[in-house]
Amino acid sequence: MRHSCDLNTVHGGRFLPRARRANHAASLRRQRGVMSIMMPFLLLIALMAGAVALDMGHLYLAQAELQTAADAAALAGAASLLSASSSGPNWSAAQAAAASAVSLNSSDGVTLHDASIQSGYWNLSGSPAGMQATTIVPGSYDAAAVQVTVSRAPGLNGGPVSYFLAPLFGMNNGPVSATSVAMVSAPGSIGAGGLFPVAIGTCIYSLYWNARTGTPKIDPSTGAAYEVSFGAGSNVRGCQSGQWTSFQTNANDVPTVRGFIASGNPTALNIGDSIWIEPGAKTTLYSDVSTKAGINGIDVILPVVNDASSASSSTQPIVAFAAFHIDKAHGGSGKYIQGHLLAGYKITTVGNGQVGPYYGAYVPPRLAR
Repeated sequence: MRHSCDLNTVHGGRFLPRARRANHAASLRRQRGVMSIMMPFLLLIALMAGAVALDMGHLYLAQAELQTAADAAALAGAASLLSASSSGPNWSAAQAAAASAVSLNSSDGVTLHDASIQSGYWNLSGSPAGMQATTIVPGSYDAAAVQVTVSRAPGLNGGPVSYFLAPLFGMNNGPVSATSVAMVSAPGSIGAGGLFPVAIGTCIYSLYWNARTGTPKIDPSTGAAYEVSFGAGSNVRGCQSGQWTSFQTNANDVPTVRGFIASGNPTALNIGDSIWIEPGAKTTLYSDVSTKAGINGIDVILPVVNDASSASSSTQPIVAFAAFHIDKAHGGSGKYIQGHLLAGYKITTVGNGQVGPYYGAYVPPRLAR
């Protein structure tokens, strides 16, 4: 018996009737038609995905460059806020320094020249949040600061950032912006060797410190900061100005304190740490202070305590760190250290903490956010 080849065909090792063969061919043609219809949409989706990946990455890079520029400008401005010769934060100098620093940076090949720069006080505790006016009376945790915003937007720094593929979909460019705040704040910690062994009372700052300007009050009779004495006769208007401290060593002997005069605190100290207050004149120590101060005196950092009036050894928590200039020291029948409060004194012997009330000493500028 013979098989008719025009009625059947072989498919996958099996014979298919002619009708099924025709249906199979038609199915293949439909699949090819669907694919040809879908190809433009698939290509469009691929282009859109490429546009998102390429252009968003490009935008992110431009934003990162703006953030670097804002950070650098804010730090440059903050570095110009305080100086020993100023009568408080120099807001105009800080803004000028920040503006100058902006032009040293670029974004996406465009040299930057436009920035929004604001100076004022930044609260270290975050309450209130945001920049405060320069006219406030700063509290313990209000630090002088500079805020810089750099943008690529219409009319600013060459305009928005141009896209590569997004113009195919009607999007030609995108704005991008970055903001940075840098501040100068008082130390919350002093590293080993950074402190002089005299604790100063907060009442001295109530009498002789101008919280509004962050500077010592001026004695009208001399035109300079009021002179303050530690030791004999150091009770001024009911305020015990200061006492010797042996830091965290419970000792009231001359050799121990003499060692601290020479080399400072043996370990880092933080705000909140308790230190020993050691009353007593210790006559022989004043020659050590005089030698250390020299002819021109010496700038030192003192721990600040709430109460330096104790008549016997006691412990007091540190509430701040203060800058002080020792002018001279007298032993014999006088037994006192004499000097004046300082402002704008930059220190580098800083421990881990960098937050504290400002009493004339500050750490290098740092970013707040």
